[in-house]
Amino acid sequence: MRGKRFPVGISLILLLYGLFAATPLLYMISTAFKPLEEMFLYPPRFWVRRPTLENFGDLFQAISGTIVPSTRYLFNSVVVTGTTVLGILVVQSMAAFPLARNRFRGRALVLFLTTAAFMFAPHVTTIPRFLVVNGLHLTDRYLSLILPTLAQPFMVFLLVNFMGQVPESLLEAARIDGAGGWFIYRRILIPLVKPALFTVLILTFVAVWNDTFTPLIYLRREVMKTFPVALSTIGGGAGMVARTGAVGASALITSLPTIIIFVLVQRNVLETMMHSGIKE
Repeated sequence: MRGKRFPVGISLILLLYGLFAATPLLYMISTAFKPLEEMFLYPPRFWVRRPTLENFGDLFQAISGTIVPSTRYLFNSVVVTGTTVLGILVVQSMAAFPLARNRFRGRALVLFLTTAAFMFAPHVTTIPRFLVVNGLHLTDRYLSLILPTLAQPFMVFLLVNFMGQVPESLLEAARIDGAGGWFIYRRILIPLVKPALFTVLILTFVAVWNDTFTPLIYLRREVMKTFPVALSTIGGGAGMVARTGAVGASALITSLPTIIIFVLVQRNVLETMMHSGIKE
């Protein structure tokens, strides 16, 4: 009898934990649809009583009031995020392949430096990155946001460990059949490490899409700024109280692409966490 109750108890605990973890997300969704009079009630209400879409109208009206149309901010974010995610998937997987499957002089040193690199806080490298980008005359360009982000030591470390657990017998059989390095990388390793690549995708997408710090360093012209940067400016100024609803709507709109991407690839992300590779 006790054996039958144990899974139910664990399931209940996990359900309660899931609801607790989802509380900030549910509150953000509720706040995005709250009318202004419900924003400042005391004690505050968790759920919205009279949902409205006025917050979204106020949000896009505030963005459209600038000299740059809101579609331009959105276009910048899509270009930067899409190009960065694609570039990181290609660059990190190609860098991880020789480190995981080849034995060459200096390999241990490269792996050590890669491991040591992601232990530093990102802000430590802010000034050196700016000096490099400014020296290459890339400021106020998409490349200033894309190129420095392509070097992701943690992603290389993740893919190296995942690729390193692919059975050597499988790759050796491919070599006997005449397969070269490019064929093994593209047709064998990439399909096998697809869960890890999806994990890299979601981590990169979240970091790049929600980044409001880097564009402020490298971009000066308003026309080049990204969508989250534009949204982060609507809560200031004299109309801060009146735009409280617009701020809630902006938080939902900024988080929505991340939520959609995670829902689409969550199975592969969880598979990466559970299996962490392929074993002989």
